[in-house]
Amino acid sequence: MIASIISFTTYILSMLSIFSIQNDCLVVAFSTRLSTHYSSSSQAKIISLTRNNNYARRTTTVSPLKATWSNGQAIREYQDFLSSGKQEIDMEKDGPSLIVTTSDPESPVQRMVQSLIKLGEDNDIVVTPGSPLPTTLPSTYPIYVVLPPYEVKSFIQTLPDDWKERREDLVFLSGGPIFGCIEPILREFGYARDTMTQWLCSGLWLPPLNAPGKPRDLSCSVGLDSNMEDKWAGECMSCGKWAGAIAERLTRADIRCKTGFYREWRRSMWEQACFDAAFPLIGGVRDIDTTVQDVAKYYESEASDMLWEMTGALRGFLAVTLPYGFEERVFGFAEQKHFAEVPCTLDEDMYEYVFCPPFDGCKTVAEYLNYAKEEKNLLQNTVVPKADGRPSVMRQGNLRADGVL
Repeated sequence: MIASIISFTTYILSMLSIFSIQNDCLVVAFSTRLSTHYSSSSQAKIISLTRNNNYARRTTTVSPLKATWSNGQAIREYQDFLSSGKQEIDMEKDGPSLIVTTSDPESPVQRMVQSLIKLGEDNDIVVTPGSPLPTTLPSTYPIYVVLPPYEVKSFIQTLPDDWKERREDLVFLSGGPIFGCIEPILREFGYARDTMTQWLCSGLWLPPLNAPGKPRDLSCSVGLDSNMEDKWAGECMSCGKWAGAIAERLTRADIRCKTGFYREWRRSMWEQACFDAAFPLIGGVRDIDTTVQDVAKYYESEASDMLWEMTGALRGFLAVTLPYGFEERVFGFAEQKHFAEVPCTLDEDMYEYVFCPPFDGCKTVAEYLNYAKEEKNLLQNTVVPKADGRPSVMRQGNLRADGVL
């Protein structure tokens, strides 16, 4: 028995010796290859073992690498979702509602106020910030915050005490050129969470102020999925306590509105935010008037590059990954007939709610913004992020049938 063990050990040692002779270098490398905007220096040690006559020489080199520090909000949201125990969305019924809006009668948000009233049942009440809560409404009702983004922060900061008790009845609007992205504001006050109601309203066409007609649906089908069902782009979406009431009010007018938990809603909201930033920016710096549909048709490559850079920034900064097929949805939404009449413009009043973090850290976005300011005399009262030069992939001309490039 002992002889067998000695014989087997001898055989193993001989095989190891042959292996070491046939391999001049054994390299063991521990490395991390991560590259995002949020990064910090780390070290990777590479140990090289080389055979030199009867001994192995050990050398160590140190090289700097980058590691990602992810936003912990995604994990916290998922933990909150699990702790809630909810598997389905609570669907409150639509009914008499309170609409709080700006005192400026010419503000674009007045078109939404007008539309909400038309979509309702003639029992909504409209007030301005700071007004007392009405006593003629039911004990519970949604409070639509129809304010321009630059008034939302002051509205939250100056909420009267009786309004603070109704915070979970507030409905905040996002999306499109009128309402933009207000997540940074809501997060500052702890309002970006499952219990708060938010409405992505960019899939809604609003009639001009004081004009006849009702709002209509802007969403469109972009083909069939694997189950042979329509894939939709540009839909309205709601989340939170009053998600069902919003969906009911829109559905009565044949306007599509998805409902979901906050995590799902947030991804759709950021997809729309990408659309709202990329298309007007790329079209707004042209020498000729350019519509959103023109950008989708004639500047597809530029738009695609910018969109993908934005999605990378969302993953790195906010741990937000857009749903699969986002590019197909975004371009499908832009190519529909409605956007053939929507000009690409850059609104200084809406700048920080369109090019908000993390978009302001994207290289391509910064190049276009600087080009708009320095070459096209746009955004003259706005501080834009620094850029090395003009857009490297920007095409001159229009790529249209006239052949001008």
